Formats: sequence, structure tokens, C-alpha cells
Amino acid sequence: MAIPFPVLSAKKVILIFLNISFLAVVLFYVSIHLDTSHAIPQGSTKLHLRDSSKGCDDLCKAKSVLLNSEAQFSQGYINYLHIFYCVCGKYPILGYALLILWLLVLFYLLADTSANYFCANLEGLSTLLKLPPTIAGVTLLSLGNGAPDAVSSIVSFMGAGSGVVGLNSILGGSFFVSCVVVGIISTCVSSHENPIDKSSFVRDLLFFLFVLSVLFVILVIGKINIWGAIAFTSLYLVYVFLVAVGHFCRKEEQEQELLPCKTRQKNADLEAPLLEGLEDHEPDSTEKETASRSESDGTRSNPSSACYYCKRIVQCLELPLSLPRRLTIPDVSKEKWSKPSAVASVTLAPLLLAVLVNSKRKDVGSEESLLLTYISGGLAGLVLGIVSLVETEKEGPPTRFLFPWLAGGFLMSVTWTYIIAQELVSLLLSLGTVMEISTSILGLTVLAWGNSVGDLIASLAVALHDRQDGTQVAMSGCYGGPIFNTLVGLGLSFVFSSWSAYPTHVVVIPRDPTLYQTMGFLVGGLLWALVMLPRRGMRLDRVLGSGLLSIYLCSLSLRIVHSLGLL
Repeated sequence: MAIPFPVLSAKKVILIFLNISFLAVVLFYVSIHLDTSHAIPQGSTKLHLRDSSKGCDDLCKAKSVLLNSEAQFSQGYINYLHIFYCVCGKYPILGYALLILWLLVLFYLLADTSANYFCANLEGLSTLLKLPPTIAGVTLLSLGNGAPDAVSSIVSFMGAGSGVVGLNSILGGSFFVSCVVVGIISTCVSSHENPIDKSSFVRDLLFFLFVLSVLFVILVIGKINIWGAIAFTSLYLVYVFLVAVGHFCRKEEQEQELLPCKTRQKNADLEAPLLEGLEDHEPDSTEKETASRSESDGTRSNPSSACYYCKRIVQCLELPLSLPRRLTIPDVSKEKWSKPSAVASVTLAPLLLAVLVNSKRKDVGSEESLLLTYISGGLAGLVLGIVSLVETEKEGPPTRFLFPWLAGGFLMSVTWTYIIAQELVSLLLSLGTVMEISTSILGLTVLAWGNSVGDLIASLAVALHDRQDGTQVAMSGCYGGPIFNTLVGLGLSFVFSSWSAYPTHVVVIPRDPTLYQTMGFLVGGLLWALVMLPRRGMRLDRVLGSGLLSIYLCSLSLRIVHSLGLL
């Protein structure tokens, strides 16, 4: 009799592949770290050829140190150039494979953390604070959707010589969403013939054009002080105010305003993950119930069956990427509640923060100060763990004092997003150095696409799922998200960079002529949509979609031709 093995969905197969890749890269890194006692630290500029490590000749080490010095890497925890040139110097294919696998893992972690932890805590805060749906949509929901782009931009600006990556990532992501995502949605829903709301569309596009004009002035000036950065970021409050005024002035349309937000909450799992579209749109609850019944039946009938152990192996293979975050990010959602995990997360979270603080100290200081930080984090975690152990129940999440839990989950999800984005930017800079690709190209393509593919999958799924209101929801997200990323992502990048530039508090904007090209095509795409949609009765069709896609392809082709030196 044939043994029934569990059938895995495409998403689960890719998730297992990413977990195995993560384990392989980590084991490889640990092995070379233990084997190379004189590995070059990140950012090191001193060359000690006599201390050459095993597998790293003088030439490879010299090249690694020189490139590190020129790139001025000050972020990331792994020296990718040392791994590529010294460890994998004789086998470049292995080096490329490791870096690309690690890039896929980081993109998944960034998107999954934003979707399953960041957005979940934001939704909880929105419910707890009783925010109106429209206000929550342009504040907390936009914050959840734009977290990867915003944090990546902030991290890139805080690193020396990598601000151009953040600028190109934000503008490239906005360009991708407003042209490619809107273009694909317009093409796919052209047969629906459902018009979208004209006032909301015109408001979002005109405000986005205004934001881009302000950013253009900043780029032309070439620098901005802390007050200018704060003013630029505060423009998002103006946008929220305009949305709120429009909401409260149209009481008769309140039900139509509430429905899109509910639709987005139902599709919250589609907001950021890169791989969510591979589910074939099967309900998660049905899949979980079926798996649970099959597992329980298999356990009762024959616990030692091959199918039972295969399921356990699959569950174990899914742990490496999820377990570290599960044990450090408090989660009080009913679906994921687990008292042991909750107690462990509040206990270990302060320790993770202590490790992060010590790792980011420019002046290492005395061992006593480092030890004091670890002791403080350990004591704080111990106290929080005891309190949560006493005050929480095994049956369900706490109903009292929810705000500290949600705030803690929000803080730790931001921390994890920051760590992952920091490593992602460092890896992209290293890949650009290894492949001799401009960092602006990487920011415009790889980083922008990686952070925006989730928006494409989510918006397209929402538009196709609900023909009447889904298109309106998708279009609102396609313009509201880039506004948030530009104002908050770049704005906070300017604020933090200018604040750290003591005593002048002035940050110099990286000079990159290609930024003007990207902005020009982006404005062209917005104007095309602003002209064509009203002329076609506010209905999305193939004319609008093909025009937007053509604009994006023209910009991308021009950038590639220019990077190859053909123009």
C-alpha cells in the first residue's frame, strides 16, 4: 500500500527552500568564522598581509581591504567582500550563489516581518485607539505597508556613502508602484468597467506631484538642515489632515469609506510578503483546518507513520526563520497566542536590544560598560518575564494592559526590520562592488523591486477579488503608499542624518544625475494617469495600462543603456 505523503503548496515549498538556504549560509559563515582566526572585520582599512588567513592569499586580501576602504562600509554585521574575495576567491560561482541566496532570505525576512508582526501590531493599536478607518488607513496602514522601504532608506542614509541607494530605492519603488502596478491592474481589470472615485484620485495625484516638486528643490539645493527635514516630513501630516477633512465632510459616503479599509484588513496577509501570491488564493483557514484534521487523524491512527514524521520534518524546517522573531517579538493576536512564546519574547527582547546597542557603539569603551548594558537588559527581561508569567493565561491573550504588549511588539518589529534592512543595504552595496554595478542601479531595480513586488501581488489580488470596491482600494494604495514612503521614509532619513551631523545639523544630499531622470519619468507617469483617467470616465483600461508600462520600460531601458556606456 502506498504511503500518503503530505502535499505541500508552492508557498510552503519556497518557504522550506528559504529556511534550508538560511541554515546553509549560517553554517557556512560559522565554519569560516571559526576557521579564519584573522578575518578582516567589517570596515577595516588596515592591511596585514602577514596574517593572511587560510584560503585567502595576499592579493585577495588586499583587494578585499581596498574595496572595503573605498566603499566606507559602516553597516551590516557580515563582511561580504571578505567572504567573496578571500573565502570564495578561487570559486567565484560559490560566492555569487551564497550572496544571492542570502539576498533572497533577507528580502523574505524583511517582507514577512512587516506583514506578520509589524502590521499585526499596528492593526491592534488602531483598534485599541479607536481611530477612524480613513485616518488609520493613511497612518497606521501606510506605515505597515511602507515600513520596508522607509527603514531601508533610513539605514542607507545612516551609512557613509550609501545615501544614493536610499534615494533611488524610494523613488524607484514609487515609480514601480505608480507605473507598473497601476499599469498591470488597469490591464487586468479593463473588462470590469467600474469607475474609481475621481476626487480621491485627483487629491492623491496632485499632492504626490507637490511632494515630488518639493523633493526636486531639495535635490537641486543639494543639502538640507534639520528644520527643513522636519518640515518635509511634516507634510505627511498635511496629507492626513486633507484625507480626514474629506472623510468628515462626506458623512453620506461613510459606508463606502469603511468598506475599503475592511477589505484591506481581510487581505492583510497580502500586504507585504513577496511570496503571498503563490497561494493560488486558497483560504488559509481551510488549509489549516484540513492540515490539522489530517495530522490529528494520522496521529490517532498510526503515530509512527511516515506521513506523521514527514509533517514533523516540514514543521522543523520552517522554524529557523520564524523562531528567532517569535521568541523576541511579543504577539497578542488570538490566532498566534502562546503563553510560553509570549513569556519568552518579553524576556529575550530586552537582551536583543542590549546586544544591538552594544554592537552599534562607535567607541567600544570599557568591558564594564558593555557588561552593564547586558545586565540591565537581562534584569529588565527577567522582570517582564515574571510579570507576564503571572498575569497572562494559557487559554488566550491578555485583555487588560494591551497597550504595553502592542507597543512592545511594535518596537521589536521595528528593531527586527531595522536589523534586516541594514544587512540588506550592506549586501546590495557589496554586490554592486563585486559586480561593478552602480549603487543607484541597485537601488532603482533590486531594492525597489524587492520591496514593491508585495504591493503588486496584494493590489492585484484585491482588485481582482472584489470588482466593485477592490479596484478603488488598490488604486488608493498605489498612490497613498508612495506618498508615505517619500515623506516619511526620506523625511526621517533627512532628519536622522542631519541630527547626527553635529554641530552643523546639515546633511549633504548625494549628487546623482539619474535621480532627475527617474523623477522626470515618474512625473510623466503621474501626468499620463491624471489626463487619461478623467477622459476615459475614471475607468481603468488597457490604454492607461499600456501607457504606464511603456513609460517605465523606456526609463529602465535608458538607465541600462547608460550604465553600459552605450549612451
